[in-house]
Amino acid sequence: MAEHTIGRDAPTHTTWDACNEPVGRIASGDVVHLATQDFSGGQIRRDSTHQDVPALDFGAIYPLAGPIFVEGAEPGDALAVEVVELRPADWGYAFLSPGLGLLPRDEFPEPYLKVFDLTAGAGGATRLTNGVEIPIEPFLGTMGVCPAGGRDVPIPPPHRGGGNIDLRHVTAGSTLLLPVLEPGALFSAGDAHAAQGDGEVAISGLECDMEFSLRFTLRKGLTIPGPQLRRPPGSLTPRVDGDGWYGTFGVEPDLMEGARQAVRAMIDHLGRERGLSREDAYLLCSLAGDLKITEVVDAPQWIVGCFVPDAVFVAG
Repeated sequence: MAEHTIGRDAPTHTTWDACNEPVGRIASGDVVHLATQDFSGGQIRRDSTHQDVPALDFGAIYPLAGPIFVEGAEPGDALAVEVVELRPADWGYAFLSPGLGLLPRDEFPEPYLKVFDLTAGAGGATRLTNGVEIPIEPFLGTMGVCPAGGRDVPIPPPHRGGGNIDLRHVTAGSTLLLPVLEPGALFSAGDAHAAQGDGEVAISGLECDMEFSLRFTLRKGLTIPGPQLRRPPGSLTPRVDGDGWYGTFGVEPDLMEGARQAVRAMIDHLGRERGLSREDAYLLCSLAGDLKITEVVDAPQWIVGCFVPDAVFVAG
């Protein structure tokens, strides 16, 4: 096993492309130390304002570290990516952008930006507003291999080889398995988050720069249809399991509309019972609320729940 360091000055890329030049070549079992900017590529700063959100240059977003060429990786194999360590920067941000996210523009017509102190680091917490603290649980929103025959493919949406999966459960100690779709796998990562709920409903996690370490193991001949995950023992949500939860539900013939109704109901609940503004309530749903499909067998109506843990509410 060898260790490799790919520094912040290494080239990045903003599309999936099999012609992207690898920034490193490694063997199975090697550990790689990398660093990435936030999803905006540094366009959002500590002193940014709400109006900086609509001014983002979308041609520069999602700068990924990579690609990394894994010797011997061929289509039909799988690449196991173990998350060894995640080290978020000392600040981050979350935002609302009209027309993006689960809820439509007319419900949130104005941009909104909030900057967070992350100096507590992984395992700590950061303040959303008075009486509300978000556990810092870092992960990489984008982890993936190049799509088969990929040429200038946008980073989102996700694809069979992973990509912008925004899977918050790929925390330190977890292993993400990805199907190899191009020779060498051509793995890349970025879009780091210090926190996020299942669904990322407002389009934003808690975005930040990140330093991270990954171990790559090639699984020859293991053919899988898409991303798969191995988590360490214990709950998926250990930081908040000591207290209760509040859930709201959407009952609809369409799962997306059910998700919208569940989130709308949670925003109303957080405003009525917790005194949050609509903007902060929507951000809380995105950063710490979990969408769950609770029933899909009683056609023609399906049920989606939005669950927010009581543990995020502290003495103000």
